[in-house]
Amino acid sequence: MTTFERLAIPDVILAVPDRFGDHRGYFTETYVKERFAAQGITADFVQDNESLSPQKGTLRGLHFQVPPRAQAKLVRVLAGAIFDVAVDIRQGSPSFGRWVGATLTAERGEQLYIPQGFAHGFCTLAPDTRVAYKVDDYYAKAAEGGVIWNDPDIAVAWPLDGEPVLSDKDKLLPRLKDYVPPFIYAGECGA
Repeated sequence: MTTFERLAIPDVILAVPDRFGDHRGYFTETYVKERFAAQGITADFVQDNESLSPQKGTLRGLHFQVPPRAQAKLVRVLAGAIFDVAVDIRQGSPSFGRWVGATLTAERGEQLYIPQGFAHGFCTLAPDTRVAYKVDDYYAKAAEGGVIWNDPDIAVAWPLDGEPVLSDKDKLLPRLKDYVPPFIYAGECGA
């Protein structure tokens, strides 16, 4: 079974699958469609992605794809650990511009569900961290969007020791106040 916990922004859900272990290691079911659907997570995942970050303190984000190519994500860690963040960028949402975060580790197998209408980012808490995530639409370069990781209006409390390792693209992303997101809040749905 999987334990589900709605975070302070209820559409963002932390899922922790049970692990069954013995002398060989463990077995876990990371995604069972009917169990996730029972929690309102009805995304039809179509692509799996994986990243490797050799350095602790690597920060990726805050990213999203705009409609009609928006993506929901189900994020987990295969090696190492991350602090995973979702920022609500849905116009009209009571939590617009607010963020929630959770620590995801390979050791425990936590997963974070991030619906469409949220910017997503993470920073690595260990060297050689591998992250895998499912998305419900294909990658589309023309639909890429993002918000700068250190936007003072969002004020994510990144657990960093100094400056993060960033891509050149992530250094140039706009602040949320300088961007009009094309996402409209339609009520909490968990999907």
